[in-house]
Amino acid sequence: MNSSLGFLSTMGMVKQDWNFLLIFSGLAIVGIFVGIAISKRMDGTKLKPLFGWIVLGMGIFIIIKEIFLQ
Repeated sequence: MNSSLGFLSTMGMVKQDWNFLLIFSGLAIVGIFVGIAISKRMDGTKLKPLFGWIVLGMGIFIIIKEIFLQ
């Protein structure tokens, strides 16, 4: 709610990149549906460790990118 109000209050002050916003929102919605489909097919005891490995992998990628690739 706060983010929506903040976005709406600054609409006239800042130029929004509507293409980026639409693509980002669309990918987020697709991700929601993919996550729902995966959660229906996978047991929660397997899904939690998988999510943990994905988060760990992203963290390692970001650290490597920030330290070695700048």
